[in-house]
Amino acid sequence: MWLCIRAASRWTRASLLVLWIGICVLVGSCGRNSVASTPTLVFDRVPRADLGGPDKLDTIEGRATGVRPGQHIVLYARSQELWWIQPFTEKPFTIIQGDSRWKNQTHLGTEYAALLVDPGYRPPQTTETLPGVGGGVIATVVIKGQGPAPPLPPIKTLHFSGYDWTLRNGGSYRGGSHNTFDPANAWTDENGALHLRISKHGVDWISSEVKLTRSLGYGTYRFRVQDISHLEPSAILTFSTWDGVGSEDNRRELDVEIGRWGNAENDNAQFVVQPYYIPVNIVRFALPAGTLTQSIQWEPGRATFSTTSGSREAAKPRLINEHVFTSGVPSAGGDFVRMSLYVFGQGQSPLTKDTEVVIDKFEYLP
Repeated sequence: MWLCIRAASRWTRASLLVLWIGICVLVGSCGRNSVASTPTLVFDRVPRADLGGPDKLDTIEGRATGVRPGQHIVLYARSQELWWIQPFTEKPFTIIQGDSRWKNQTHLGTEYAALLVDPGYRPPQTTETLPGVGGGVIATVVIKGQGPAPPLPPIKTLHFSGYDWTLRNGGSYRGGSHNTFDPANAWTDENGALHLRISKHGVDWISSEVKLTRSLGYGTYRFRVQDISHLEPSAILTFSTWDGVGSEDNRRELDVEIGRWGNAENDNAQFVVQPYYIPVNIVRFALPAGTLTQSIQWEPGRATFSTTSGSREAAKPRLINEHVFTSGVPSAGGDFVRMSLYVFGQGQSPLTKDTEVVIDKFEYLP
């Protein structure tokens, strides 16, 4: 009888062990990892609220729990309408220490954000809207800066070709270079034409950009621009669709870019489906002097770019170049048309003088 009880006891212990292993498999871990934890982020030290600037730095720190090996923190500070990666674009990641704490420097802003991200995640350098959870982002937390927030400059708009456009104010990245934008460098004249200008203030070049106030999506976009042959190699004019949400490689971005990227020997125009570094996504060509009409016909899975000389209303506009992209064409949704004139700061031929372009007309056909 004792042997039977002992055997039964062994059987019971074995059965309980099997049951425990089964439970462990279901929850994903045992022993010291037996409690499945949801990742959390907490701020322990937050800088003051400030409009920010390149020389305003402070310490920011916090804790991250439920972290897996290889994950790290991406920090952002909000300045005016943009979130900027911190502390620098070349150092976008903050290490999580063994005690779950993280600490780094940040430029000042009105709000601060921390993202817990997986290895290999590529954060945007600047963004209008922070990336949400998913696609390599595991958790996010946002907090306002300490103290009262400084008043933001008013948003300025202008009316051009039957549409309302907002004027960019403050800093942003364009073509891998930091640019400062001023609403005073974009205006319409008595004939209704849009002027974009690059001007020098002290030692800094000030750029210009306008953004449509609503998303149009699929359809045909046309931009008629006056002679651009006077542009220096480091002055870049772009007509684009662009989404302020998502990663750098997923901005729903289609571009007509006019400029030589700092090298006088380069062709002065290109059609691009971003990301540009994929060879089939870019076509470079030469533009002549005179009035030009740039067109983008955007359809599901297809984008047709074309450039013609003269106005579209001319009896026989001359086709300069046309290209159809069928690979990597983004879907529409959340994109806004933008027109920018900015400085490419990495070229062989730095900008030497103020410059201006005139855009006669914008047209959208659904």
